[in-house]
Amino acid sequence: MKKALEFLRQLNENNTREWFAAHKSEYDAIVKENKAFFTQIYHELQEHDQLKGIHIFRIYRDVRFSKDQTPYKTNFGAGYSRAKPMLRGGYYIQLEPGNSFVGGGFWGPDAKDLLRIRKEFEISSTEIEKIISDKTFIKYFGELKGDSVKTAPRGFDKNHPAIDLIRKKQFLVMRKFTDKEVLSDSFQKEALLTLLAMRPFFDYMSEVLTTDMNGEPLF
Repeated sequence: MKKALEFLRQLNENNTREWFAAHKSEYDAIVKENKAFFTQIYHELQEHDQLKGIHIFRIYRDVRFSKDQTPYKTNFGAGYSRAKPMLRGGYYIQLEPGNSFVGGGFWGPDAKDLLRIRKEFEISSTEIEKIISDKTFIKYFGELKGDSVKTAPRGFDKNHPAIDLIRKKQFLVMRKFTDKEVLSDSFQKEALLTLLAMRPFFDYMSEVLTTDMNGEPLF
């Protein structure tokens, strides 16, 4: 982790193809170590969940439609997807100097899933509120995060008691880690415990998204 964070610090200050090419061998060695770390987390998480796969993100940026033309990301990240269609939600780990975190959730639910979630909250928000107010959830994540629409979605009452939840268009959780915590011997254990702390939230959302409004299974 020390080598990875230091490489990213230098890359942030020298984000050019020329600098990267001169340090390619160093990068390749770090990628190999990162892969071992992310893969170990995958196997440990797989013992507690059913995962569909692991995706280790490339460091190369797609700059075709971006104002920011720097060629490389300044973080290393990996995502772990659950076995759809019955299990929903995705896990994510990011390593970046001053901005490392373990998180997950529902980044961009499609229109059908988003409507189903909102309808569930409209009928009753008791279960989701119980989950996000649980002491373990608060310890790891603080609160449920994610972007929201500015007003009540079409067809929903702006005065509904759960309107703050209904307005959400993303449902995310995140626990940040300092550089010191990332470099500690306990980081891998803490990362796994953080991922496992998402399960009550994921399991509830999976139940919602695999049933209709009458609670009948869709699959």
